[in-house]
Amino acid sequence: MRPAKRTTSRDVAKLAHVSRTTVSFILNNVPGVSISAATRKRVLDAAKKLNYSPNVAGKKLVSGKSYTIGLVLCQSPEQIFTDAFLPQVILGVEQAAMQQGFHVLLKPVDPNDAGGYARLITENHVDGILLSGPRQDDAALMQLHRQRVPIMLMGQLPETNIPFVDVNATAGAELAVSHLIERGHQCIGMITNAPLDYTSAQQRRDGYVKALKKAKLPVNRGMIKAGNYTPASGYEAMKALLQLSPRLTAVFIASDVVAMGAILAIKEAGLRIPQDIAVVGFDDIPLSEFFDPPLTTIRLPAFGLGWAGGERLIRLIQGEGLNDVSLLLESTLIHRKSSL
Repeated sequence: MRPAKRTTSRDVAKLAHVSRTTVSFILNNVPGVSISAATRKRVLDAAKKLNYSPNVAGKKLVSGKSYTIGLVLCQSPEQIFTDAFLPQVILGVEQAAMQQGFHVLLKPVDPNDAGGYARLITENHVDGILLSGPRQDDAALMQLHRQRVPIMLMGQLPETNIPFVDVNATAGAELAVSHLIERGHQCIGMITNAPLDYTSAQQRRDGYVKALKKAKLPVNRGMIKAGNYTPASGYEAMKALLQLSPRLTAVFIASDVVAMGAILAIKEAGLRIPQDIAVVGFDDIPLSEFFDPPLTTIRLPAFGLGWAGGERLIRLIQGEGLNDVSLLLESTLIHRKSSL
């Protein structure tokens, strides 16, 4: 007698009319991910009806695999050490991998040596790569993709079909700037989270521009300065913005870490937050509510971002298809005293 077919998360997803990643989020109680109560109930009802429970041991793979995924961070050591958003992302990746019986190999890569991580694959250290901070000029990434190496991006390369998980950064930035506009600000500067070689910086800039255009406010490119992941870069960028005339009444800073330095520059100039300049950040790192003043910011599901990246990459390694090449997670505005 043939044994009964084991119910999988694919079956639950099909019955509930959602993606398998959404099923994973709900059944594993992944924190910080925005999922409606109706969707959550539909998935739980489907799992109960099918008598499904997650398989902690994971799917057995063919021999020759390393059972390891490479988490590649395209940032310099200084940038990584100051990135307070990153620990929750890494924890999410590690937890998703552990559930499937995988390990995580962390590989920081200096942006000037972006192709160095290819050796993880060629020397068989990992079965696939989860790459955070993709750049438009990364030739090694495109070569690995052409070789059909399992790759999942945390971030996007819009001109490619490489699968990715990301936050809807453009919508989040638009939300941040619209919040300032609603409070009467018309002269609003911006400091990016990173150089514009990075798609995440481009997307946050695009959200800033979109909000201004929607409010019929002029877009002055001279009011956009580049950060580079660190408080020091925010400090220098803010000093440059403070030289502009007329003076800004508000600034959107596309990284809470970068905002640390910008806030110092504002205070050194003898200006008050928010009375003289309102400030809105991006990421909602754990420290942001303890800034002086507490920082209004865009909250991202950091743990969920890491979880989804790890879970989807392992499905690629296991030879399973993805319902969607893209997965965008939503953000929310956290209103604190820096933008009253």
